[in-house]
Amino acid sequence: MDIKEIIMEQKKEIEEIEKRERIILRENLSKARNFLKHPNVLVIIGIRRCGKSIFSYLVEKDKKFGYINFDDERIVDLKAENLDKVLQAFYELYGEVEYIILDEIQNIPKWELFANRLRRTKKIIITGSNSKLLSGELATHLTGRHLDIQLFPFSFKEFLNFREFNIQQAYTSKEKSQIKNYLEEFLKGGGFPESYKFGGQAVIKVYDDILTKDILLRYNVKKINELKQLGKYILSNSSDEISYSKLAKILGVNHVSTISNWISYFKEAFLVFELERFSFKLKQQFIAPKKIYCIDTGLINLIGFRFSENKGKIIENAVATELYRRKSQDYNLEIYYWKDHQQRETDFVLKRRNKVRQLIQVCYASSKENIKEREINSLVRASKDLKCTNLLIITWDYEGEIKKEKKAIKFIPLWKWLLGK
Repeated sequence: MDIKEIIMEQKKEIEEIEKRERIILRENLSKARNFLKHPNVLVIIGIRRCGKSIFSYLVEKDKKFGYINFDDERIVDLKAENLDKVLQAFYELYGEVEYIILDEIQNIPKWELFANRLRRTKKIIITGSNSKLLSGELATHLTGRHLDIQLFPFSFKEFLNFREFNIQQAYTSKEKSQIKNYLEEFLKGGGFPESYKFGGQAVIKVYDDILTKDILLRYNVKKINELKQLGKYILSNSSDEISYSKLAKILGVNHVSTISNWISYFKEAFLVFELERFSFKLKQQFIAPKKIYCIDTGLINLIGFRFSENKGKIIENAVATELYRRKSQDYNLEIYYWKDHQQRETDFVLKRRNKVRQLIQVCYASSKENIKEREINSLVRASKDLKCTNLLIITWDYEGEIKKEKKAIKFIPLWKWLLGK
C-alpha cells in the first residue's frame, strides 16, 4: 500500500474516534498546548493504549498537521532513511503543515536525527510506549529543546468526567454514596479507556500486547513462559516487597541478573514501578527489598487478584499510582516506603529536596474502630525516626483526626484524597 494511503487511513481513523466517542480532555493538555506555541518537540510517553494518540491529536487539531502511526504492520520495515518520504507525503496531501505527530516512533531505529531536523521549523509531537524514548541519541540531540509528558490511564478525576459526574467542592450524602460506587467501579475496572468501551477482555489484550510487542519482541527474550509467569507473579503481589533472588528461585531462573533485567523491561513499558525503602544511608536504601506496584488496578483485578479478595492492597496500589502521577509533574517529589528492624512499616514517605514532607498510611477502613493500632503505631514511630509531623491515613470511608503521643494524625477517605480535596 502507498504511504499516502496509509497516512490518510490512519488520520481518518483517529478523526472518527473523536466524532463517535466522548473524548476526555486530559489534565496536561493545556501544558502541552502552551509549549507548542512555537516550533518545539513535545514527547508523550506512557503505557500502551492509555490515550497518547488522541491526546496528541487534541493538542492542535484545528491546525494543519501530519499524522502517522508507526505501530502498523504495513510500515514495520520502514527505515530512518525513508522518513523523508513520510514528510513528502504530508506535503503532497496537505500542502504546508504546522505540526507533525510521529506516533510510536520508537519502532524506527535512528529516527532521532529526523526529528531534530524537523523541529527547527515545525512543531513536533512524538509518542512512545517505552521510557527509553528519551535516552541515548534523542537526549543528545534535543537537550533542553523538548518537553516530556507522561500519560497514565485515567485518574479517578478523569474517570468521573468520563462518567459525566460533576466534580464539586461539596457533596450531599447521596452524591457521596454515588462517588463511592464510582470509586469501586474505577478500582475494579482501572483507567484504560478501552475498559469502559469493550470490557475487561480489551484490557487483557492490552496486557498481552505489552508482553509481546513491548517486551518479548523488543528485547528478544528467549524464556517466554518464565517471563509471563513473572508478569503474573508481580501483578498478584502488587504492593508487596519483592526480592530478585527469591523470584529467581520461584521461577527456576539461574541468574538473579536475568530477573533484574526482566523487571526493568516491565518498568520501561510502564507496566509497573518500584519504590525503594527509605534510609538516610544510601547503601542501605539500595540493598533493601523494593516494593512493586502496577500502573493500573484494573490489570491487577484481571490478571492478579480480585478486588474483593484484597481491598487493602488494591487501594494502596491506587494511592501509589496517584502519587507516581503527581511525581511525574513535580520533579522535586521523591516517594519511598519505610520499615524498621521491628517490621513496623509506613506505606509512603514523601520527600522534597532534603526534607521528609509527609508520611502516609493506607488502610481499608470505614470507621475509626476498623483501623488497626499497629497502623497508627507504625506511623508514629516513622514520624519520630524521620522527624516529620505531617501524618495522614487514607481510609475507605472514615474522616477525622486523632492525637497519638502528641502527634496529630489526619484521616481522609480515598475518594476525597484522589480528587485533591
